[in-house]
Amino acid sequence: MADRGASVSLPEDWPAHPDPILALNHMGSFDWDLDAGLMDMDAQAFEVFDLLPEEFDGRPESLTLRVPPPEAARLDSVVARAIKDGSENYGAYFRVRRRDGTLRWTHSQGYIRRDESGRPRRVVGIVRDATEELADSTARSLRAAQDEAFRQQTSVVQVISAALAHARSVQDVIDVLKDTHGIRHLGAASLVMGLVEAGRIRLVAEGPAGSFVPGTRVTRIDEPYPMSEVVRTLSPRFIESAEEFAAGYPILWPYITDLHITSAAYLPLIAQARPIGAMGLLYDDRRGFSAEERAVLVALGSSIAQSLQRAMLYEQEKDLAQGLQQAMLPRTIPSVRGADIAVRYRSAALGRDIGGDWYDLIPLPGGRVGAVIGDVQGHDTHAAAVMGQLRIVLRAYAAEGHTPATVMARASVFLHELDTDRFATCLYAEADLSTGVVQVVRAGHIDPLIRYGDGRCARVPVEGGLPLGLSAEFGRLEYPVATLELDPGTTLLLCTDGLVEQPGIDLDDGMRGLVTVVRQGPAEVRDLADRLIQLAEERGGDDDVALLLLRRRAREATRVGGRLQQHVAPGDPEALIQARHMIRAAVRGWGARDQADEIELVADELITNALIHTEGAAIVTLRALESTHRRLRIEVEDSSSALPRRRDAGTSGVSGRGLLLVDRLADTWGVEARGSGKAVWCEFRLP
Repeated sequence: MADRGASVSLPEDWPAHPDPILALNHMGSFDWDLDAGLMDMDAQAFEVFDLLPEEFDGRPESLTLRVPPPEAARLDSVVARAIKDGSENYGAYFRVRRRDGTLRWTHSQGYIRRDESGRPRRVVGIVRDATEELADSTARSLRAAQDEAFRQQTSVVQVISAALAHARSVQDVIDVLKDTHGIRHLGAASLVMGLVEAGRIRLVAEGPAGSFVPGTRVTRIDEPYPMSEVVRTLSPRFIESAEEFAAGYPILWPYITDLHITSAAYLPLIAQARPIGAMGLLYDDRRGFSAEERAVLVALGSSIAQSLQRAMLYEQEKDLAQGLQQAMLPRTIPSVRGADIAVRYRSAALGRDIGGDWYDLIPLPGGRVGAVIGDVQGHDTHAAAVMGQLRIVLRAYAAEGHTPATVMARASVFLHELDTDRFATCLYAEADLSTGVVQVVRAGHIDPLIRYGDGRCARVPVEGGLPLGLSAEFGRLEYPVATLELDPGTTLLLCTDGLVEQPGIDLDDGMRGLVTVVRQGPAEVRDLADRLIQLAEERGGDDDVALLLLRRRAREATRVGGRLQQHVAPGDPEALIQARHMIRAAVRGWGARDQADEIELVADELITNALIHTEGAAIVTLRALESTHRRLRIEVEDSSSALPRRRDAGTSGVSGRGLLLVDRLADTWGVEARGSGKAVWCEFRLP
């Protein structure tokens, strides 16, 4: 027979081992996961069904061992109808056939938990032997009346549990309970709650305001207070009259006489078989507690205990996750001569879930700097661990002097060989702050942005390659290099997709929106970074955001005499002569007359090598630079990606000495990838 009116509303996290009060009332509890199709029952529930734990595999269908098919069909119909029509609870009587063959009436009451879309996810409730109560119609009528009162009482559990479902911190739990609204739902005049800490009970909530008892902020567990008693004994304490309260706790009673207390219920807050605190409810309009009322209050205490434990674990995991995230990111960003730097990180994760977003800034020789932004797939501690390892190897490869494309390719091979199934997107930009030349490689990451000194902003398309890990797996380690130039006052912006992606918005539209925000934002990089993170906070979202801004400062890299450039085609002796004249005139005009021969010789070697070994044109660029020292920089760019090699010319060789001369005469030299080709450069320190 169905009894949908006699229902119980239990919290989502009904404990696996109910308190003794339920057992004393011959009530067992169950927790039915509708998604998994599995049901957990406590020991009392097994007794109601006359089952041994090893006889039940967790599937509700297995209960047919004790529930006859007609009874099971009727019970299934009641539950299915309640789930289908959107009911929050149901109640039903059915018969169970025990081992000796006798049939016993059983009563089940369940509360249906649904997600935000209304989809049923869990059913939690109780079962009890109801044979005697159904012995005659009088008993049934009495039971119906009692069930009605019981349902009204259990609505307290439902209301409070619903409010606690959104609590993610201990303070959230306290706020639900201690304000006037929460106390009214509890039906109490006053509330007090404490948490166990190092053998003491620390008061964390009392209400209404002004009901605090002096000297009880921190108490020992062995002191003669009701909260101490329930923590010691792990059993609730129900005080049914003012006289009983005064006699049982003479130290406390004088301080609460003004509250006109007529009864009280003190509940241990137990989670995983250990006390984490205690709660007291003080009433001024009732005397005594029925068995059903006690059972409801015990259930309420269990719900609050589970919510508190969940909040504590959440806070611990959040602290751990944030600590791990911060440990993986650079602790400090080095100051870079010639640039203003701003980095920001915003975590959108909950609990122990953390992202793999990261940024890094790597000082490199010759006044260069490497800027990294990346995102490892996933939101967990494993993603953070992989991120930390990737950050380290990228820094190491860059510091070894590899080209940006090689840095990215080696990082991809490292991730592929790591014992993980994760991949990562990444963007690496290597900037020479003296010249403003920036080389960018992209591995599946979103494009960078540039904000010019006049406020204009644009997305910089970079051809890019596959994400790290995937490029190695598929044998496609090519990472094209894009070259751009930062003029003084220009800002390079690198970010992860959490700043761009929004539900229902195309990525390109998100990038265009970001361009608009950056264009309208503050000029200073720190202020602009703060504005972008504020925007991410306002949007919310479940993805982290990493952000790196690099602005080239004019005063740190001032060009003296501008930039001179000459295009030299193969077989064009006139262009070669003009290039030599340009170099000679510039060297003398920039005050390096005493070094003219050496500089001209080195420049001639670089140009000759480009024309002979690349079968293409050469672009010769001269710059006079000023930072800590004045320097002359010569760059010879060609269309070949083959790197020059120093060779031993031997005692009679007529070639092979070019790079040896460059190495001996120049103060420093190197090679940079430039799009589909490269640039060989050298610098001379000027007087």
